[in-house]
Amino acid sequence: MSTAITVVGLGSGGEDQLTLGILKRLQKASRIYVRTLDHPVCKDLENLHLSLNSFDYIYEAKSSFPEVYDSIANELIQLAKQGTAGEEIVYAVPGHPMVAEATVGLLKERCADQGIPLSILGGESFLDEAFIRLGFDPIEGFQLLDAGVIDRELLQPKLHTVIGQVYDVFTASDVKLSLMEVYPDDTKIIVGHALGIEGQEVIQEVELYELDRVEGYGNLSLIYIPKSDNEQLTRRTFGRLHEIVEILRSPEGCPWDREQTHASIRKNLIEETYEVLETIDDDDPDHMKEELGDLLLQIMLHAQMEEELGTFDVYDVIQGLNDKLIFRHPHVFGDNKAEDAGEALANWEAMKAEEKKLKGQAKEGISILDGVPRDLPALMKAYKLQKKASKVGFDWDQVEDVFVKVEEELGELKEAIKLNYAAEEQMLELGDVLFATANISRFIGADPEEALAATNRKFTRRFKYIESRLAEQGKTIEDSTLEEMEACWQEAKQELKDY
Repeated sequence: MSTAITVVGLGSGGEDQLTLGILKRLQKASRIYVRTLDHPVCKDLENLHLSLNSFDYIYEAKSSFPEVYDSIANELIQLAKQGTAGEEIVYAVPGHPMVAEATVGLLKERCADQGIPLSILGGESFLDEAFIRLGFDPIEGFQLLDAGVIDRELLQPKLHTVIGQVYDVFTASDVKLSLMEVYPDDTKIIVGHALGIEGQEVIQEVELYELDRVEGYGNLSLIYIPKSDNEQLTRRTFGRLHEIVEILRSPEGCPWDREQTHASIRKNLIEETYEVLETIDDDDPDHMKEELGDLLLQIMLHAQMEEELGTFDVYDVIQGLNDKLIFRHPHVFGDNKAEDAGEALANWEAMKAEEKKLKGQAKEGISILDGVPRDLPALMKAYKLQKKASKVGFDWDQVEDVFVKVEEELGELKEAIKLNYAAEEQMLELGDVLFATANISRFIGADPEEALAATNRKFTRRFKYIESRLAEQGKTIEDSTLEEMEACWQEAKQELKDY
C-alpha cells in the first residue's frame, strides 16, 4: 500500500489566515511539500522551523500552467508510491484546496485510479477575504471565474463576479477584452491585490478600459465586478429576450400580443422570412441584423404560446436543435470523417435516417416524398420533390431529355389555349410547363427559386431604368408608347450590364 497524501490549505495570507487545525497538522508532518513558496504564510512557517519542499523548480522548467500542474501531480504520485504504508505526505496549497486549485483536481482523479489514499483538509480561501474586504454577501448572487477561461457566455451582470488567477497584465488584458463584450468601457471595476495581508493589500477602482494599466498583478490578485440591475447590460442576453416576450404575453403586457395565436401570426413568419431573404439579396448586413431580429421574434412568440400551455418552451427548442446538430454531424462531434461537402451531406442524410429509426418511424407507409414542407413556395417545392424522386432513379438521364419534356408540355399548353380549354385546364397545363422547366435546374446545378428571384430583380432594375429615362424626357410610363419603352429597355440592358 502507498503512502497517503493529505492536502491542506494555507489560507489566503499570512499566519493570521492559517487555521489552528492545519497548523497542528503541519507541525506533526514528517514531509511537507508546498506548491510554491511565493505565498506570505511560507515565511511564517519557516520561522516556526518547519521544513518546506517546494515545486517552484517545476514552474521554471515548464512553459505553461497546465504542464506545471500535471508535473506536480505526477511528482506527488511518485513520492507516494515510493513511500511506506502508514506514512503521510502533506501537500500544502495556497487558500482552500478546493478553490481554484488545479493540482488537487488532478490528484483526486489519479490517486483514486492508483489506489493512493488521499484526504483533503480545508483552509481559508481568497474568497473569504474578498467577501469582507470588497463588502458583498455572496447569497445575493455570486460567481467565481477563472481569468484563463473567461468568455461572454459565462458573464452574468446580475451576479457579483470575482475573477481569480489574474497573474499578470497580459491576463488582465484578456479579461478586459472579454468583459468589454458585455460591459460598457467605463464600467467601474475593482482590482484587489493581496486582500487581507497587512502592508500588502491594495484595492483600486478603475474603469474597465483601464484594467490592463493597473500595476501589481500577481499570484494574489483578483478582479471584482459588482452585481448590477442595469437593463442595458442584459439587452444582449437571450434570457432577457425570453423575459420580454413573456411580459408582452402576460395579463399586464400588450393587449395585441396577448390576443395573438399561432394562426393569427402565421403569415408574419412567412413575411419576416422573405424580408430576411431580401437583405441577403441586397448584401445589406445592417438591415439583415434588424430583419433577423424580427424573424427571431416570431419564433419566440410561437414558443411562448406553447410555454403558456405547458407543451414546451424555447429552451426545449434550443435543446432539440443542439441535439440534432450534434447527432447529424458525426464527422465533427463523433468519429466519422468527411473530406468534403459531399461526404458531410451524406453523413447528414444517413443520420436523418437513423433518427427516424430511433423514433420508431418505420419505412412502411412513409413516402420518398415525405419531408417536403406543404407550404413551400410552389417552384421551390417542385425542385425539392423532383430532387427526392431522382434519388431513387425516377429521373431523366440527361438534360436534353428534359428539354424534350418541356417542349412537349409547352405544346400541350399552346393547344389548351388555342382550343379554348376551361381556365382550370389551361392553368394545369401551365403548371406542367413550370414543373418540367424546374427539372432543368438540377442538371445545371442551379436552384430554380434563386434563378427566378435573380430574374425578378433584373426585371425590376431594368423597368425602373425605363421609368427614370422616360422621366428625364418629361414623360411618364403611362403616356409612353411601347416602342419608347422598348428603346429604353434595350438601353437598360447595355447600361446596367446584367445578364
